[in-house]
Amino acid sequence: MHDYVVADVFTDTMLEGNPLAVFLDAADIPAERMQRIARELNLSETVFVMPPESGGDVRLRIFTPVNELPFAGHPTMGTAFVIGELTDKISIIMETGMGLVPFELDRVDGKVQWARMRQPIPEWQPYEKAPHLLEALGLETSTLPIEVYRNGPRHVFVGLPNVRALSALRPDLLMLADHLDMAANCFAGAGSEWRMRMFSPAYGVAEDAATGSAAGPLAIHLGRHGLVPFGTRIEVQQGVEMGRTSKMYAQVTGAANEIGLVEVSGQAVVIARGTMLI
Repeated sequence: MHDYVVADVFTDTMLEGNPLAVFLDAADIPAERMQRIARELNLSETVFVMPPESGGDVRLRIFTPVNELPFAGHPTMGTAFVIGELTDKISIIMETGMGLVPFELDRVDGKVQWARMRQPIPEWQPYEKAPHLLEALGLETSTLPIEVYRNGPRHVFVGLPNVRALSALRPDLLMLADHLDMAANCFAGAGSEWRMRMFSPAYGVAEDAATGSAAGPLAIHLGRHGLVPFGTRIEVQQGVEMGRTSKMYAQVTGAANEIGLVEVSGQAVVIARGTMLI
């Protein structure tokens, strides 16, 4: 039997944000069974926590319903809150497939209220299937160049002129499924306030309520193309069209040719505890 916790991530309100299952004592679960458990729970991600091996406090394995990810944002953020609830730590270093991911926890009266993660700095390049992607999304063009960023998952960014157009998107998920190993992140906004929708049949997620691993790359994308000055903290809302509003905050230091710190922050709330009878 294995105990697990369910948390709603990038929100402080139960039944909003992006849900996540966290198995806290998973050292004896084989990888094949981890994948089957993730498929059974059918959340966008499920996390399995194990003893550290490379200098961190814990080691994570992260699974979507169809595959394992070396790094993801809302699973690591939610795990930070779950561990924070069980300990008095103010910092946690997580071992992931993309290396060490440090977290700082802000507490009020001992309870974790806020967490900040330092994300891996992604690589980026033009997306080679941009015309087909636009067709799958039902769009003719993007407000910025369509580029793919990799910080574990591969995130492709497509800009829309306004939030109304973003909310009106009705993508062809069968066409999107032809785009392997990628998530299509569509965004709109201005200044420090942005909205995003993420579609990724390739990762087993038709639409995601909060994509923390895309928040940092979005801030880089906006900075590189001159829409947001580097060093500005942006707010990214997601999940609005799903009825699961999430709020992520991202800040990138440095310059277009030399990225410094990529920090993503937010909240989470534990909503359930359970035992899997396996």
